[in-house]
Amino acid sequence: MRGLWLAVLLLAVSVPALASPRVVSLAPSLSEIVVELDSADLLVGVLDAGERPAALAGVPSVGRYGQLDMERLLSLKPDLLLLWPGSVGPAQRDQLKRLNIPTYVAEPHSLDQLSAQIEAISAQLGRPERGAKLAAELRDQLGQLRQRYRRDRPLKVFYQVWDKPLYTVGGGQIISDALEVCGARNVFGDLSLPAPQVSIEAVLQRNPEVILAGDQAQLNAWKAWPQVAAVKEGKLLLVTDKGLERPSGQMISATAKLCQLIAPDR
Repeated sequence: MRGLWLAVLLLAVSVPALASPRVVSLAPSLSEIVVELDSADLLVGVLDAGERPAALAGVPSVGRYGQLDMERLLSLKPDLLLLWPGSVGPAQRDQLKRLNIPTYVAEPHSLDQLSAQIEAISAQLGRPERGAKLAAELRDQLGQLRQRYRRDRPLKVFYQVWDKPLYTVGGGQIISDALEVCGARNVFGDLSLPAPQVSIEAVLQRNPEVILAGDQAQLNAWKAWPQVAAVKEGKLLLVTDKGLERPSGQMISATAKLCQLIAPDR
């Protein structure tokens, strides 16, 4: 844990904090964090992907996910960029580096890292007390969830992202950590890719006790393999909360809903 805090602090000090920086957020999850820190007034531009929070309705757009409008970004004269690496293509990330605009890069692989990065982002915004308060609340909620849902033998879970082709999440993806908080284990947690493609045969071999997906038709398709433990036990569970896909503060409450879905008896 000490190493985690040191890494976050080293990243934070690499970006000089300004009293009232002009901030451009280059990922919806990072925009959401700024809103959660009651600092939407600092945002002068955001990268769009899906529906915006109401607080950001009037903030200028700098493009869409994967399609950054560099000219528009430069016209906003930002003092600070908040970047999720996957939201901008490699070529444009190289362009951003050459601009020498102070940039905070956030890519948490666990919920503990997410809390730490929220605190570090608040420091870059010049409002560290807000981040300290929010991070403390999130850590307290996480601690309660871990205590409530802990199991001596974690449930084996397959988390389906898509069906054609079949995609799941790897061990370094933050959703895998959310599963661990819930007393579960990602059956493909040994894979390093964030969203690896897997085969039906590989899923059958790992025999998950729970299968999670965001689409009922995808879940129903698994009934063709009644030998799978999840099918036998009727544990084909529909994930309706999209908050797990956005690593901001709200992901902790989304994790709580996931835990309740997986283990309602707890």
